[in-house]
Amino acid sequence: MDLSIVVPIYNEERNLLLLHQRINEALATTTYRYEVIYVNDGSRDQSKTILKTLAATDQRILVINFKKNFGQTAAMMAGFDHAQGEVIVPLDGDLQNDPRDIVLLIEQLNKGFDVCSGWRKDRKDSKLSRNLPSRLANRLISTISGVHLHDYGCSLKAYRRHIIKGVKLYGEMHRFIPIYASWQGARVTEIPVRHHKRQFGHSKYGLERVVKVLLDLLVVKFLAKYAQKPIYPFGAMGLLSICLSFGFALWALGLRVLAEISLSRTPLPLMAVMLFLSGFILLTLGLVAEILMRTYYESQQKPIYELEAPELIFNRTPTLTVVP
Repeated sequence: MDLSIVVPIYNEERNLLLLHQRINEALATTTYRYEVIYVNDGSRDQSKTILKTLAATDQRILVINFKKNFGQTAAMMAGFDHAQGEVIVPLDGDLQNDPRDIVLLIEQLNKGFDVCSGWRKDRKDSKLSRNLPSRLANRLISTISGVHLHDYGCSLKAYRRHIIKGVKLYGEMHRFIPIYASWQGARVTEIPVRHHKRQFGHSKYGLERVVKVLLDLLVVKFLAKYAQKPIYPFGAMGLLSICLSFGFALWALGLRVLAEISLSRTPLPLMAVMLFLSGFILLTLGLVAEILMRTYYESQQKPIYELEAPELIFNRTPTLTVVP
């Protein structure tokens, strides 16, 4: 299988037939062997029934049904786990992504990149409630991660299979896959893609998503830098706290001896004790985290390094030409 298209679905009954038609039209004149994986994320409308009908008429369709709504990240993770293609392309199910751009993404991979991210340069969403928070979040993510992309929130991306093999996603972390990939040495690029105004249904996300994304970014940054040596941040904070505790203790003793101020009249002794205990707890947490990390790697025989993957994905040349 050359290509796997992963489409999370949640209450998109009015979009499904047209979406699948557009996917097939976009790839009809190519020679790619592809599959379309629809992940029904606990839809409460007729999406499940429509997907069942589609699967009965097109053998390239795989449908995965969740028992309840687990969120977009979980749906993408399920699609990635079942994908068989050498290239994996996630795609939104609301018709705002254009399937014709899939070919453009693959062209970038064939130029030697490992990840090609879509950039909704002319985004057709609310400028105040969607576009502005998204731009601010994208700039912050780029600054913190060091991976400079204009649009982390665009679901339309293309990945070489080996890039996301073994990746486990939680929360809203599907948008951070390019960061994971780049930190592991992958070559990441970005191209403008089409973005259409939503025709049917309504968006499932609000401003609260920005907070979730920022918290997930904090987790990603921590794991990337300290996953293999958690004692470093915990130990550094613990030692700093203990040093400060001794400093406050000496300060309190100095006031007692030189200024004859009773220890009970100043909070310095209490601060010294609290900082010492906090430092001791942080050091202990760091040691426990080290044990857990080593157990994680050794019990699963996971290497602490990554080998470079083969350069070529597939070399079929599509006959379809899409003008940006």
